[in-house]
Amino acid sequence: MLSMKAKYALRAMSELARAGEARVQAHELAQRCRAPGKFLETILVDLRIAGFVDSRRGQHGGHALARSPEQIMIGDLIRVIDGPLAPVRCASVTAYEPCRDCPDPDACALRALMRESRDALSRVLDRRSLHDFANAEVEASAAAAMSPVAVHP
Repeated sequence: MLSMKAKYALRAMSELARAGEARVQAHELAQRCRAPGKFLETILVDLRIAGFVDSRRGQHGGHALARSPEQIMIGDLIRVIDGPLAPVRCASVTAYEPCRDCPDPDACALRALMRESRDALSRVLDRRSLHDFANAEVEASAAAAMSPVAVHP
């Protein structure tokens, strides 16, 4: 399950992608993402350390993407914030740990099923760029604005 921290990170990164080369201050980004300011600041630190965000202090400071949005994959962002995509550690590619109660991980049907789900999730998230995600968000907002509003009697 995606954490709130990861949701805020994806919203913030989408906003930074749409801002282009312009820097966005943390408090403005928090408002746009409807995220708690201090919490978003810690998320931005994690994203900066991972090399996704460039942060500068001062009057002309703020946050911007450190790479082009086409080079940033959604799966990588989620891994930075939430860790491995696998629903259980024994199915993880990067953080494998056998289950303590499993007599034979290689013959475990549950592990095989969880690896298959992790692979499917990875196929989607590792092929979707931040650029694609930000554009899809804009398109979804535009479509929602154009849809007729239901009138209740």
